[in-house]
Amino acid sequence: MDPNFSSSILFLSSHSDEQGSLGVILNRPIGQTLGELDSSFLTKPFSGVPVFEGGPVEQDKLIVAAWEWLDSPSSFKLYFGIDLEKAETLKQENSSIEVACFLGHSGWSPGQLEEELEQESWLVAALDHELFSQMKQKKEIWKKTVGSISDELKLLVDCPENPMNN
Repeated sequence: MDPNFSSSILFLSSHSDEQGSLGVILNRPIGQTLGELDSSFLTKPFSGVPVFEGGPVEQDKLIVAAWEWLDSPSSFKLYFGIDLEKAETLKQENSSIEVACFLGHSGWSPGQLEEELEQESWLVAALDHELFSQMKQKKEIWKKTVGSISDELKLLVDCPENPMNN
């Protein structure tokens, strides 16, 4: 019910019992590239990289992520919280590396996410290449991802948020 996470797909980049969890929202593009967001990046190699709202925490900080898909559609190598120079080196070494930037992140203190999962506050879905390739599609990819969990949820994703509007 938290508006910060309504119809969002979160990717957890780290989780531990001692540190808690950290992730970013994948399906909230802000409609700008890095160069459009900050003109100092216009002449840089990644000026055309899309920027996403990563979450409600530290929204003034930019997080750079890069990933390389492996043989399985749900297997990849992640580089999270890297600088743009590292992203450029990775891209030069492997042209299939994908890069995105996130403003802010989503975070949970130790045990908080587990408690929210026990309360069924979150739905958990498998990660796959298609999801990452369609990050800019906001609601559509959310509906597809939630609908892939069960047939019942597939029907519910098209219901209005307020049942009184039904």
